[in-house]
Amino acid sequence: MTTVATALALSLPISLCRPSKLNTKKGVKGGLRVFAVFGEEGGIEKRSSWGPLFDVEDPRSKLPQCEGKFLDVNQALEVARLDIQYCDWRARQDVLTIMLLHEKVVEVLNPLARDFKSIGTMKKDLAELQDELTQAHRQVHISEARVATALDKLAYMEELVNDRLLQDRNATALEQTSPSPSTSTQATNVMQRRLPRKSLNVSGPVQPYHPRLMNFWYPVAFSADLKDDTMVPIDCFEEQWVIFRGKDGKPGCVRNTCAHRACPLHLGSVNEGRIQCPYHGWEYSTDGKCEKMPSTRLLDVKIKSLPCFEQEGMIWIWPGNDPPTATLPSLQPPPGFQVHAEIVMELPVEHGLLLDNLLDLAHAPFTHTSTFAKGWSVPSLVKFLTPASGLQGYWDPYPIDMEFRPPCMVLSTIGISKPGKLGGRSTDQCPTHLHQLHVCLPSSRQKTRLLYRMSLDFAPLLKHIPFMQYLWRHFAEQVLNEDLRLVLGQQERMINGANVWNWPVSYDKLGVRYRLWRNAVEQGAKQLPFEKQM
Repeated sequence: MTTVATALALSLPISLCRPSKLNTKKGVKGGLRVFAVFGEEGGIEKRSSWGPLFDVEDPRSKLPQCEGKFLDVNQALEVARLDIQYCDWRARQDVLTIMLLHEKVVEVLNPLARDFKSIGTMKKDLAELQDELTQAHRQVHISEARVATALDKLAYMEELVNDRLLQDRNATALEQTSPSPSTSTQATNVMQRRLPRKSLNVSGPVQPYHPRLMNFWYPVAFSADLKDDTMVPIDCFEEQWVIFRGKDGKPGCVRNTCAHRACPLHLGSVNEGRIQCPYHGWEYSTDGKCEKMPSTRLLDVKIKSLPCFEQEGMIWIWPGNDPPTATLPSLQPPPGFQVHAEIVMELPVEHGLLLDNLLDLAHAPFTHTSTFAKGWSVPSLVKFLTPASGLQGYWDPYPIDMEFRPPCMVLSTIGISKPGKLGGRSTDQCPTHLHQLHVCLPSSRQKTRLLYRMSLDFAPLLKHIPFMQYLWRHFAEQVLNEDLRLVLGQQERMINGANVWNWPVSYDKLGVRYRLWRNAVEQGAKQLPFEKQM
């Protein structure tokens, strides 16, 4: 076994064979044979003074002619010894090659050493060339700075024009010649003083909602959640209401407080189209009139009710004092989509902050890293492209169309190429799509009732899978929780005086327009901004 191990550890290409009747010979102990198969020719010619130091005979000349033969143990040991000698000879040849190459390097360098002065002259020439290159680079950087300044000016002007903030339409044009870096900086400062930066002030404690903001139709519940014998309690503009169906099956909305002893009506029941107080059994119809008072004489009592309407699978109310408009906005998904999920959540944030978040997609690759934006790259530039007057547009580079629909709805269509993956640069380039509706009902100054509807134009069988609704809700809550921790932090700082819209940039365009629209409503503007495209 020692012989076998030695042979295996050497560099000779050998193979081991098991004994057989065909190769067993008398006088050879053990059944192990070594089959020699190597043979290498060549070597390098020894030259120069280094040759004698490496003048060692090539051991391959002593190798017995055993190629293609089986060797016994003694013969194998002899082959192993010669193999070790061969390794030593091969190493000497390699060192000799290195030494010969070293001599060649010295032969090349010696003439350069004799011409040292010419090398110094060459260094001087190289230094002069380096100075010229440095000067050229400096000129290139100056040109780049001028071009960048000009592009910044153009982008700034375009944004101001699109947002209707260009106040001086007759201002003289900037000089067409390329200014120096110092003069370009001065020109930029002059332009910024002439055209003030758009600013918003959303800071301080959350103020009570302005009554003018109530004069809109607000969706408050999904029709599927309102059965004939059920009630849906809601908060809207810091008032408590309850929705139920009357005798005719139409929904009604009344104040969620009994006229008798101020008991919450939603803790009671619905009997024959009337909501019954759980305290003393008083019953109210959908117009707020008390129609039944057990154990006492019926009195002319009425609680406040709101205009209530049902359309396209949603329940709407009009909480304002002005007469309601005759039409309601449509929130149906586009043709070809099927509704897969309808989810309602109560969130501890002011509805404007939640709308700001929903109208901003640039935060996705930073905030939603464990849900829908996992693996997204961070684009070098994010833009929201929209008409000069409008509350809708599309995101670049994301294939997502988005719209703010007053007073509190966000609709978006997302292009999908693979499950969970965005595809294409526009929704039209994507084969499948996901449509979302977010309704942010202002419950109170620090509370929002969120209605979420999700529709798909593919995989219709998904809606028939048991418990799929719970899976959609789980995913929606995961996404929302990633946002909530940030929006709650914004709200806390806003209450303490921070301005959450301190420095808007280009991709904040849709959120800024929502804020401008809301400010105009609260200020009683006769012509609301951006309403041409509504």
